[in-house]
Amino acid sequence: MQRHRIFLTGVGGQGTLTSTRLLALAAMDAGLDVVSGEIHGMAQRGGVVESTVLLGGFTSPKISPGEADILLGFESLEAQRALSMLRQGGFAAVSTDPIPPLSSALEREPYPPLEAISAPIREWAGEAIFIPCHALGVKAGNPQSANTALLGAACAAGAFPFGMEAMEAAIKKHLPPKIVDVNLAALRLGADALGR
Repeated sequence: MQRHRIFLTGVGGQGTLTSTRLLALAAMDAGLDVVSGEIHGMAQRGGVVESTVLLGGFTSPKISPGEADILLGFESLEAQRALSMLRQGGFAAVSTDPIPPLSSALEREPYPPLEAISAPIREWAGEAIFIPCHALGVKAGNPQSANTALLGAACAAGAFPFGMEAMEAAIKKHLPPKIVDVNLAALRLGADALGR
């Protein structure tokens, strides 16, 4: 089986760790060998969150710079900052809805325009997709489902060794019942936004 190293990054409050868990459980339910870990645990709202999911027989959840096959960026500037983790020619799925870090929010540093963030990602990755995840989460019925929209887009792009059915099944099986429907809607909206 092909091995996949997936690096996830975002800010606290976005559901990055929930997405990590959901992705790992979907892979396990599909019969894949999974190792997962949280690298940088500042999961309080606004702090940087980084995590990994490795599929296909890895023994450690560690990903070194240049090793990730897939980069999932739940916040665009954090995705650009984590670009060194992605191997050249890898796959990147990035949310276009900014959540400025505290330094930008306090106007110490201006938040760069999306094109300045996306250009190096497009140049480095073999394929890069950009999705308005927050807007899709709102459309699905809850902005907190934005993380699931990104998973839907990456799944529709063929990034994972399983399809939408596996992600849908994992949402139904592993998320609390009260948030299943909104996350299924967000997953589908993310996939549809890719236009494939």
